[in-house]
Amino acid sequence: MTAEYRITESRLGGEPTLVVSAPDDSARAVLALRGATLLSWQVGSEATGHPKELTDGYRDEKELLSQDGVRAGLLAPFPNRVADARYHHDGHDHDLLPGAHGDRLIYHGFARETPFELAHATTAPDSARLLLRTTSIRPGTHPGYPFALDLTAEYTLSADELSITIGATNVGDTTAPYAAGWHPYFTLSRPIDDLTLHIPAHTLIRTDASLVPLPGEDARLPLDHRPTMDFRTPRRLGDAVIDACYADLTPGPAGRIETVLTDPATGEELRVWQYNGYMHVFTGDTLARDPRASIALEPVETMTNAFNRPEHAAALALEPGRTRTFAFGVRYASSETPTAHEAP
Repeated sequence: MTAEYRITESRLGGEPTLVVSAPDDSARAVLALRGATLLSWQVGSEATGHPKELTDGYRDEKELLSQDGVRAGLLAPFPNRVADARYHHDGHDHDLLPGAHGDRLIYHGFARETPFELAHATTAPDSARLLLRTTSIRPGTHPGYPFALDLTAEYTLSADELSITIGATNVGDTTAPYAAGWHPYFTLSRPIDDLTLHIPAHTLIRTDASLVPLPGEDARLPLDHRPTMDFRTPRRLGDAVIDACYADLTPGPAGRIETVLTDPATGEELRVWQYNGYMHVFTGDTLARDPRASIALEPVETMTNAFNRPEHAAALALEPGRTRTFAFGVRYASSETPTAHEAP
């Protein structure tokens, strides 16, 4: 009988986790049920013969609960910031931080701290699929968001790839503003300064000092006018400091938009893929732990502060009874591994 992938229960301190492993332990992922958060993703390395850690996730329960750096957080019902924690929707004003004065920074939604449960799982000799679900987003649960959503996070793990699909179903009776994203930090076991980055984007989203995009078309800057931020031709990161959103992404031959992180010394690559949306890049300079040891490559459906941008209103609107999904993932390739469009 052919061995299959395994799914076992474990804990990170007091937090329940799920461990997914290949039959020969050549691939492994650990997920916390809190936020359906990826804690670790390892793939067998031809160079060492041992599993190689490819993400820089929360290392203990304290880090997970503090959410410092939002490591591998699933971002919903909004990615990145909502300016001043306020927005207007369907004729009503909403305040996500009612009563707060001074610092009104709110970012990355609240799914990342929401308890999920395992709803379904399947295993096979070459992969495992887990469907995590939460029904906790309801009117009155989160200030300033009086909408009812059921969220799912579907993870699929194979020998060299991790795929994720976030799904949201509006189970309320009013249209809800909604968008999703992912906030992973990736590592190839060396400082990011030594790595090469390729972003197939033609436009940079310009922001103010609070990292909120400028109004209207002023937010969109062709990368031809900002060569220091242009990674359409792969180049070394060096000392570049980036916390920026890239737009007008170009799909590759297989239809996927791929942002590629490469270690020139080994030929290893991480191909972060998505089919639509934007790519937000953060070089981790302000992280409390290990700044610039990893890089955040974040597939997101919308730009920052989309809740306050009229041009995003139609894309955000999730009508009662409707479900929307956002799919993305990451593939590891060694120097001997064929790329996605070369694979048989």
